Amino acid sequence: MAKQSALKTFLGGVHPPQEKERTANEPVREAQLPETVVIPMSQHIGAPCSPIVKVGDYVYTGQKVGEAQGFMSVPVHASISGTVKAVEEREHPNGNRVMSVVIESDGEDILDPSIKPNGDYHGRDPKEIIKMIQDGGIVGIGGATFPTHVKLSIPPDKHVDTIILNGAECEPYITCDDHLMRRDPDIIVKGLEIIMYATGVKQGYIGIEDNKPEAIAKMQEAAAKSDGIDVAVLKTKYPQGAEKQLIKAVTGREVPSGALPADAGAVVSNVGTAAQIYHTVVEGMPFFQKMLTCTGSCVKDPATYVVRLGDSFQSIIDQSGGFTKEPRKLISGGPMMGIAQFTTAVPIIKSTSGILCFDKELAELPEPTPCIKCGRCAHVCPMHLQPLYIQAYSLRDRFDKADEYHALDCIECGSCSYICPAKRPLVTSIRTAKRIIAAEKRKAKK
Repeated sequence: MAKQSALKTFLGGVHPPQEKERTANEPVREAQLPETVVIPMSQHIGAPCSPIVKVGDYVYTGQKVGEAQGFMSVPVHASISGTVKAVEEREHPNGNRVMSVVIESDGEDILDPSIKPNGDYHGRDPKEIIKMIQDGGIVGIGGATFPTHVKLSIPPDKHVDTIILNGAECEPYITCDDHLMRRDPDIIVKGLEIIMYATGVKQGYIGIEDNKPEAIAKMQEAAAKSDGIDVAVLKTKYPQGAEKQLIKAVTGREVPSGALPADAGAVVSNVGTAAQIYHTVVEGMPFFQKMLTCTGSCVKDPATYVVRLGDSFQSIIDQSGGFTKEPRKLISGGPMMGIAQFTTAVPIIKSTSGILCFDKELAELPEPTPCIKCGRCAHVCPMHLQPLYIQAYSLRDRFDKADEYHALDCIECGSCSYICPAKRPLVTSIRTAKRIIAAEKRKAKK
């Protein structure tokens, strides 16, 4: 039986304004069926998919249109029924142009006839369930887009005894996980049960920040029906939902430097990922739609939506009433770790949790000034790093020294940049150092 845990947290972190009231109490909306979708072949960490349709082909909703290339890859599926109008490079929210399948809707939204419910998964080989998860195109919905089947394929030399679902949703403005937990708590718990069955793990937790009391109550009620599943109530603090911080808060275990969560005996997944696992494993439904929040200081009617993958940011903005002021910054994801966009024409992908639109007042940052060595960045760093020194060495191209200060352990949460009184772009410099250090290490291995 589930029981309420004591309030849990980690050392470090910051308390940015939540700004969730714009959408937290608004009902979830079903977005309009898009007229056209752009389905990128790269929506996950790992090898991009290869298109398996051509111009002129008719496709069904849920039909596979991109084939996985290797173990570290998952397929992509059509999110509407209609005709393939192009197979070409298109703009991607990551800033690159990637190969994409463009589909024009027939307005019918006809589900692929091959999609059938799978029924009860009990008695199936766990490897078969993990293969279903891969074939369903499931990745980490929380933002990292790590292929879920890879995460659940635990190496024999790792002893994992805990599965944690991340329902913290610590990024400001975003409310889609909160809405999902309030709307579909039983489905999330059933998804967690499937994860536990597939991995052989007996203990599961659902971590939720204490600023979501309704979601906590709903999830506790659903978890009470299952043995071995508890709700861990977390202190509201950023980045409480980061993988290593969530493991520390829930279990008290530290993930060693350079190691993976499995080295601390845990696997972390998102509540949205768990819900999709249920839809795929039980209902046979591949991953072609998700929840996201469209909000910000210049959005007329902010809301959380159920959207089809491949629909455009502009389409959802239009359904939110458009802009009330001239937008100066558009972000995919949350304000702390999201990616700024240069156009509203980019497609919604598997990792898109939010579309944030800010006017000039909120978008423009003051010019940075010299570091005053106050140490606030080190105080709030959830990884216990010294961001000021990593940035200093990065700016001087001393990446060997930045490596000595464990730059690769940075999770790029942005807490240091947020708290810095000199407004220095610490994360930007650290991200550069990480990229170059990682490249040098790869070169050295070769």
